[in-house]
Amino acid sequence: MPRTEKLAFISDIHSNLEALEAVLGEIGGTPTYCLGDVVGYGASPNEVIALLKEGSVTCIRGNHDWAALSGKVNEFNASALQALTWTARNLTAESRTFLETLPLNRSVIFRGETVYMAHGSPDDNLWEYVYPSTHSDLFGYYLQKLGAEAIALGHTHSPFEWTGPEGLVFNPGSVGQPRNGDPRASYAVLEPARHGLAVRHRTVKYDVGEAARKIIASGLPPSLASRLQFGQ
Repeated sequence: MPRTEKLAFISDIHSNLEALEAVLGEIGGTPTYCLGDVVGYGASPNEVIALLKEGSVTCIRGNHDWAALSGKVNEFNASALQALTWTARNLTAESRTFLETLPLNRSVIFRGETVYMAHGSPDDNLWEYVYPSTHSDLFGYYLQKLGAEAIALGHTHSPFEWTGPEGLVFNPGSVGQPRNGDPRASYAVLEPARHGLAVRHRTVKYDVGEAARKIIASGLPPSLASRLQFGQ
């Protein structure tokens, strides 16, 4: 079997089935990793989990996944809390089992290079928000500490890429609830480069109207539907 030439990374699906369908349709058979927050906010948690399992997507746990299982939602704002309460009530036993098995982090060897994955940060896998503007001075330290050539992070819903002598740190952005002003679903592709690894960011249009309609029909906060239109 030939070696894999690329890996795909997705994150923060947040129960948005329409967005996930569009992204996986474009990714095709490329091995895919999800950086957490499978559920929360959106109206299709069980359908999203079923599709991830069908596509053999390898996932880690995000803070919304943890909260939906634990019921500990005091850290969240009112709309997120309402959505998590709704999600916990509507998860099937099979979906709960899937979320319970997700690790907080994982590493994969790709073309001889180590790629480390977490939802938040290497120091706080669930909760810490990592942006280049706040953490770029730490990226080299993270890479050396982990013995990794690349780090993939989620949680912020905003894509970024940082490259330094120690390696690569990137965020693929959000599939299901972008917050960078672009309503399209976002993901990233990791490929070998002349020196180390390189990342390409991709966006995909999806049926935002249908995802929003389901949120309203489910009785979830209307703001969770309207924000999808603007990527905020």
